[in-house]
Amino acid sequence: MERAAIYPGSFDPVTNGHLDIIERGLILFDRITVAILHNPTKKYMFTVPERIELLKCSLKKFPEVQVEAFDGLLVNYAVQKNAQAILRGMRAVSDFEYEFQMALMNRKLNRDIQTVFLMTGLRWIFTSSSIIKEAACFGGNINGMVPPIVNQRLKEKFEEMKKQKNDLLAGQNISTQ
Repeated sequence: MERAAIYPGSFDPVTNGHLDIIERGLILFDRITVAILHNPTKKYMFTVPERIELLKCSLKKFPEVQVEAFDGLLVNYAVQKNAQAILRGMRAVSDFEYEFQMALMNRKLNRDIQTVFLMTGLRWIFTSSSIIKEAACFGGNINGMVPPIVNQRLKEKFEEMKKQKNDLLAGQNISTQ
């Protein structure tokens, strides 16, 4: 029987820490579906199609990894994908309480779907998508923390945002004179 897992997350953006979890997860599973949760109540830097593209570009060397978006209950999606497990990465003890609660709820909803936790490699323990976005926003060097395509797209996004802000400020200056 094929061993399959779902690796859910927002991946806004994907980091090398995420890729580390996926690569090590492939030691345990024959197939992993990276599942981007579509949550309309959250504000993201990258759209779902952009995140799918960034993940697919970053995972080209792993044909046994699929990338998809989903909404609804994770355990129902896992059943739909014939997965036996949910793969989760943990960086620190601070992640444990939330992840433990989610694992217990998923187990309550479907006892056949297991949650497997992998500790992030020490090299990535301090990285998160939000910290990387913040560093990139202020011009910090994030080389080696994200795949090269993500690094490039973050620079483009922040340049675009900076230009929009400057255009807005220039428009306000004209109207106040």
